[in-house]
Amino acid sequence: MTTQTTGQALDRDAVEEFSGRLIGFMDSGSAALLCGLGHRLGLFDTMAGRGAMTGPEVAHEAGLNERYVREWLAGATMAGVIEYDPPSGTYLLPPEHAACLTRAAGPDNLARLLTVLSMLARVDEQVEEAFRKGGGVPYSAYERFQEMMAEDSGVLVDASLIDTTLPLVEGLPERLALGIDVADVGCGRGRALNVMGRTYPRSRFVGYDFSPEAVAFARGQADAMGLFNVRFELRDVSTLDIEDGYDLITAFDTIHDQAHPARVLAGVHRALRPDGVFLMADVKASSDLHENAGLPWATFLYTVSLMHCMTVSLALGGDGLGTAWGEQKARAMLAEAGFGRVRVEENDVDPFNNYYVCAQG
Repeated sequence: MTTQTTGQALDRDAVEEFSGRLIGFMDSGSAALLCGLGHRLGLFDTMAGRGAMTGPEVAHEAGLNERYVREWLAGATMAGVIEYDPPSGTYLLPPEHAACLTRAAGPDNLARLLTVLSMLARVDEQVEEAFRKGGGVPYSAYERFQEMMAEDSGVLVDASLIDTTLPLVEGLPERLALGIDVADVGCGRGRALNVMGRTYPRSRFVGYDFSPEAVAFARGQADAMGLFNVRFELRDVSTLDIEDGYDLITAFDTIHDQAHPARVLAGVHRALRPDGVFLMADVKASSDLHENAGLPWATFLYTVSLMHCMTVSLALGGDGLGTAWGEQKARAMLAEAGFGRVRVEENDVDPFNNYYVCAQG
């Protein structure tokens, strides 16, 4: 069945199918917002392993307003996240769902990623304005960015940094144990560096970030852990002017955010000693758009890029590299920076990133 619109014949079944998909987008987006809210409020953690609970019980245990909890439970039930039993009026978080939604799930907790969506929604109008006038949205517009990134990276650091990620570089744990000089560019709140500093007391660590809030937090954590081999500096890493200063430089999911990533990579290469290693984790994607169609999170990548990673770079007068710069582009930029040997590894604990082990040419 077809209909005539603007001079073109339309397949009515295709129109109805796409209309249904759009309604699905709306419903799935709503479910994602509910899950992100449930994570931040600790509702999933409250319900996990508790069996069936009434709405007032959930609210009481979580320390939240009952009326709001009741409405959240209703929405989560419609999304199939929570199960509802009408005769008893109780709600249940199935253990299989808890395995993907609670903090106890560690890296498998996907609810922590869904909190990003509400952050992006807050800058929607500013991104719209950038479409019209150019420029971008500054980091300062993202109120919870450092907090969310610290939680996300902290989960991965605790689950895999020491036992899985660092051993990707042959002999690195042994070198760290003996004592080497390490820098982390775009260190954020410093979780990775502080964990390395605690694990390898003979090595010396410095973290660079241009966020005063992040650097202050990282220093506080280092002090609380009693670390004397770790320090943090407020610095724009595109101006890194150190030569032959480090045996290891790390960058965890931060290069694509930089205003001038090529300049940062060149600085990293210059700052490494001849036998030094650059370990870079960054988004697992292809530089060719069509090759990303099979990624379950492909739409998410480009949305995050549009509404955060690309636009914060452009706000600084940067290149706007974008989240999905991809492996091909990463390899090319690493080669241009002077890295003659680049090996790409995967980490089962972190399916969203590639891990680049880079050595001098």
